[in-house]
Amino acid sequence: MKELQDLIAQMTLEEKASLCSGRDFWHLKGVQRLGIPSIMITDGPHGLRVQLGDPTEIGLAETKPATCFPTASALAATWNRELIYEIGQALAEECKEQGVSVILGPGANIKRSPLCGRNFEYFSEDPFLSGEIAKSHINGVQSLGVGTSLKHYAVNNQEFRRMTINAVVDERALREIYLAGFEIAIKGAQPWTLMGAYNQVNGKFVCEHPDLLAKILQEEWGHQGLVFSDWGATNDRVEGLKAGLAVEMPGPSPENDAQIITAVQEGHLEESILNQAVENILDLIFNTQEALAVGHEYNRDSHHALARRAAGEGAVLLKNQGQVLPLSKDTRVALIGEMARTPRYQGAGSSRVNPSRLESIYTEMVKIANQERISFVPGYHLKDPEADPALIEEALAAARDTDVVLICAGLPEDFEVEGLDRDHLALPDSQNQLIEAVAAIHDQVVVVLSNGAPVEMPWVDRVQGILEGYLGGQAGGGAVAEILFGEINPSGKLAETFPARLEDTPSHGYFPGGPRTVEYRESLYVGYRYYDIAGKEVLFPFGHGLSYTTFEYQDLSITPSWISDSESTRVSLKVINTGAVAGKEIIQLYIRPTSPNVFRPDMELKGFTKIDLEPGEVKEVSFFLDKRAFAYYSTALKDWQVEPGEYQVLVGASSRDIRCRDVIRVESSQPDMTLSERDGHPAYTNFVSSAKISQEDFAFLYGKPVPANLPERKGNYTVNTPLGDLGGSLAGRLLLSFIEKQLEGLVKDDPNNPNAVMMRESVRGLPLRALVMLGQGRVNRGMIEGLLLMVNGRFIRGLITILRARKDMDGRK
Repeated sequence: MKELQDLIAQMTLEEKASLCSGRDFWHLKGVQRLGIPSIMITDGPHGLRVQLGDPTEIGLAETKPATCFPTASALAATWNRELIYEIGQALAEECKEQGVSVILGPGANIKRSPLCGRNFEYFSEDPFLSGEIAKSHINGVQSLGVGTSLKHYAVNNQEFRRMTINAVVDERALREIYLAGFEIAIKGAQPWTLMGAYNQVNGKFVCEHPDLLAKILQEEWGHQGLVFSDWGATNDRVEGLKAGLAVEMPGPSPENDAQIITAVQEGHLEESILNQAVENILDLIFNTQEALAVGHEYNRDSHHALARRAAGEGAVLLKNQGQVLPLSKDTRVALIGEMARTPRYQGAGSSRVNPSRLESIYTEMVKIANQERISFVPGYHLKDPEADPALIEEALAAARDTDVVLICAGLPEDFEVEGLDRDHLALPDSQNQLIEAVAAIHDQVVVVLSNGAPVEMPWVDRVQGILEGYLGGQAGGGAVAEILFGEINPSGKLAETFPARLEDTPSHGYFPGGPRTVEYRESLYVGYRYYDIAGKEVLFPFGHGLSYTTFEYQDLSITPSWISDSESTRVSLKVINTGAVAGKEIIQLYIRPTSPNVFRPDMELKGFTKIDLEPGEVKEVSFFLDKRAFAYYSTALKDWQVEPGEYQVLVGASSRDIRCRDVIRVESSQPDMTLSERDGHPAYTNFVSSAKISQEDFAFLYGKPVPANLPERKGNYTVNTPLGDLGGSLAGRLLLSFIEKQLEGLVKDDPNNPNAVMMRESVRGLPLRALVMLGQGRVNRGMIEGLLLMVNGRFIRGLITILRARKDMDGRK
């Protein structure tokens, strides 16, 4: 834009460089003399987290009240694009009232393993579903003039060593699984910003990765917005700017700003690259001004009602043997489990919202039914995983004299924490023992779950009903109560597979990796793509979810049924509500290549829609499929390619409940097929349930030797060595102990609360360079170099370096 370019022409080199780092933790800088304002950005993605107090300090506890919507795992389970768009608009309205220009979200990372500690913030194991839901979220927010920040780009699939880990992933898995969701969201919604992840991908930090940022994001996908670093993710500022990283967060970062200036002056960085970054920053700043110029006030009641509707559509009825649900209002119910009274409704970490109000399952159930018909006992202690025999005995007494037993169970809040992965899929033993004991004496037991990711269910065959409520946000309690009594017909479906055992997961043995690398040896075989081709039995399959009504699929047709890959085709069918009550059905379309020459999943999701049907009502559903529905990423062509031949079109109610199918023939528009030996590698083509991919086979697929995965030793520590790895040095141990004590002061209440847990775990994964971010102007790069000398055994030289750096800093003030 000429206006912005004219403004840039009036700026000094120093002003331009300064704009490329934040003002503090939550603001971008402005240039007052030129009328360029500072703007606020803040955490999301399922609710606004506006920090109270000093914006130059980390704040995780004290935030302004806001609507806490269901977390991403629940939102994805709605499979409802229109609903997610509405939630995006509601988030934008709350941003406008608080003067927030950009909300940090949504998160579109793939759920590679159910153990990832941040899975509650991510949508799905499937890139198509992730991309479509993220696209709707972004379009909703940005329709009201507020920006989003799609994150965490890319291949950020674990919390262990997230700031330094090198994700080693083959080219096809990168393109077909880990980038595809981002691609859909970026091409379909153009998020105003994108957040670069902490980790490395194939040996290069994302925030200075020219292939990921410049080549793929900008050139191939046409992203027009700017790229932020995740907070503290910057490694080399100048290389980052060259690759496309416009803004380093948080700020200020005077040393890195100075590096930019010097690089331009010495000819190591073209000023046109800096100018482009500044233009993107100014474009963002001025794009948000119109929405923030007029005071705005949102309707808190309507937002709470929307949160409740979303929680109702995101809850998944996993099992309903003998139609134990819904309950009548006269049913005598024993409600057991402390989570019925003390809701578990969100995860811990930077997405933690201070809810504007909060509903519990117990209080909402007694509003619907006669309170005298509902008896409550706690059953277990929330903060003690060990079973309490007295509480179990009390629960058994309550269960004996009742019609139906509802047990509210789930993962305690310190099980799902940013910065920390789980090491098992189990519920606390106190809850499993409770469920087993009650199920042994009662034949009408329903378990209601509150968790952000899959759990094992050793009692699955001994209970009659299971309702997965996920982390339903502030109104989740009311939504669950309405489902239990039939005021809402459940319509959610799983956006992730629930495995029977942790050992069955495709990344088992390769997750979370470390200390320096994590190898994605399973390649494309993530989630149902693995379970299906390996013939694994699962607890509940991808796409599964029951209703209080039934649906019939009829008259599948494909027009035309023979196409070139430059053409598209229409798939249509009729869906009938064959039950007695109104309900919503999610229709899923999968594509299966019949005779591929390259290794591919058995089938892949390529379309879905959600419809509302009255009893007896019939609706026609249509899908449109183009080249990408049939293509794989060719490592020979470096592009998407379709193998000519027949493809099955499978339409059903889940990945393992296919209701109708037909065949389409697709021809390639390329005169000669280009097949790569890597794309047809036997270890992956003949993948079976017992297969464990060797490092040798993975290296062949990867195309080069797999990087070494040995920890750094004293004498070879670098600025990217995590603090937890400095144990070989006395100076390193003392440094880690000192920083842990400093960070404990940031969490002023219970030292065992989730924020405290996150702090303790995260600090051990911090690289030395991140101390500049934590120091907020009190630590510079020279001091880090001195610390590095000290931990590598050169104590005196390091101390002198630190003192000189401190003197230089004091001299500049």
